[in-house]
Amino acid sequence: MKNISSKNGLIMAKADDLILFAQVVEHGSFSKVAELNSLTNSVVSKRIARLEDDLGVQLLYRTTRKLTVSEAGKVLYLGSKNVKQAAMEAVDAVSGFGEKVSGHVKMSVPTISGDLLLADAVAEFCAEHPGFTVDMSLDNRFVDLIEDGYDLVIRTGYLEDSSLIARHILDSQWVICAAPRYIALNGRPEVPQELVDHNCLQYAYQTTGASDWQFIGEQGNYILRVSGNFSTDNAAALRKAALGGYGIAYMPRCLVYHDIMEGKLVDLFPDQVGKRLGIYAVYPYTRQPSQKIRLLIEHIRSRYLAIKHYF
Repeated sequence: MKNISSKNGLIMAKADDLILFAQVVEHGSFSKVAELNSLTNSVVSKRIARLEDDLGVQLLYRTTRKLTVSEAGKVLYLGSKNVKQAAMEAVDAVSGFGEKVSGHVKMSVPTISGDLLLADAVAEFCAEHPGFTVDMSLDNRFVDLIEDGYDLVIRTGYLEDSSLIARHILDSQWVICAAPRYIALNGRPEVPQELVDHNCLQYAYQTTGASDWQFIGEQGNYILRVSGNFSTDNAAALRKAALGGYGIAYMPRCLVYHDIMEGKLVDLFPDQVGKRLGIYAVYPYTRQPSQKIRLLIEHIRSRYLAIKHYF
């Protein structure tokens, strides 16, 4: 019984050192971890050395150039990560009892929504909460939240990863549109099937294929294969090509909402386009999502809903 008690006491006493060890492995630097925790390099070194002495194994191989994790260290790191995560969740669980929101969030957002509203919305949230910082990347690729270290991702599309939590914000309807100039020169297609005779500008960032355009039919949705002389993975470039009268484009409605309202582009099939994708706030699975993430998502959601008619 005495051995069990002493072992439990050792585990409880070393929780802070385990968290510190996990940070050293993740950052690969004693000095970086010392800076993050307002400690000196020597203190960090002594605490890791003490952990090694207590466990009776070498966890890290240290040279003047780099740190290498031993096999025992790799095993311990897996458990240390859980200790670190549990501590963060415990703090986050009670952070809502105070009014101050602080900390740092690394997030990724799609380029269209980033330009349209998210850059402003997130910057506004930071301004409302001094001490809160955000590193926001505009990227259309489906980033790996865990591998790339993201706390929050805003994404449009179909989500299948069960290890992530996804909160639906709203749906984004796609449109098929062209400039009056293009229609004047080439005629307006009356039914979707006539698109095969037109120059169709293609958005390469599509999981279903840039030339596969989806429509609503009497027997359900169907795909029409189109072709054209211009394809791009940049939505802003696609919009400019359409505004220039160079072809018919297939893109999210929010990107060209004002252009359609002002008559710069014509919505050719307003009730027949079948592509409609959900916009989600996605974050790694935890038992208790952090207060700062919950509040940031709610702020972002409110900004989306304020202009839901764009979508």
